[in-house]
Amino acid sequence: MNWYDRVVLPYMIDMACGLPMVQKQRRQLLPQAQGRVLEVGMGTGRNLPFYDRSRVTRLVGVDPALQMHRLAQKRSQRAGIAVELMGLSAEQLPTADASFDTVVCTYTLCSIPDAVQALREMRRVLVPGGQLLFCEHGRAPDPNVRRWQDRLQPLWGPLAGGCQLGRDIPELLAEAGFAADTQSAYLPGPRPMTFHYWGQAKAA
Repeated sequence: MNWYDRVVLPYMIDMACGLPMVQKQRRQLLPQAQGRVLEVGMGTGRNLPFYDRSRVTRLVGVDPALQMHRLAQKRSQRAGIAVELMGLSAEQLPTADASFDTVVCTYTLCSIPDAVQALREMRRVLVPGGQLLFCEHGRAPDPNVRRWQDRLQPLWGPLAGGCQLGRDIPELLAEAGFAADTQSAYLPGPRPMTFHYWGQAKAA
């Protein structure tokens, strides 16, 4: 890992993930989490202040970027919610089948190398009737914006920790065996980076 990825990138991602329109998405989504919760791609812990502590009995966070765990632990302490952090990617979760009531995945599918396999693992660890709460940026519906996503990707990916601008989130969810109630819209900001999908999904 080079100096940029180790030192600069965590703070850049933290800043981008703390923009007001992004925080608004978190504020709407996270209070729905309940019971035993697995958060995939915890990053620097930006979701932690928005959990309803009265509804969460256990919180496990998975993220392979160990350099971000220190910021997540600080946010955990400030939010007053304990989190068990694991330095792993989501393609192979070391947890039993049907061991979580809720899986949370925000601003993560863009950078997981095998997003479909990770989603299949999320489906596997959910209890029957459990739900995946998701919020992701992704493939825009407008052809001109999609062209810009493709043009920017070679520059954007290395700067943003492998982030993919144009992943088709509904298609990924369906391929992994989820039936999703999805909303989508552009958020404020540059259109190649701000088309969002969010909602709830359950095993199809």
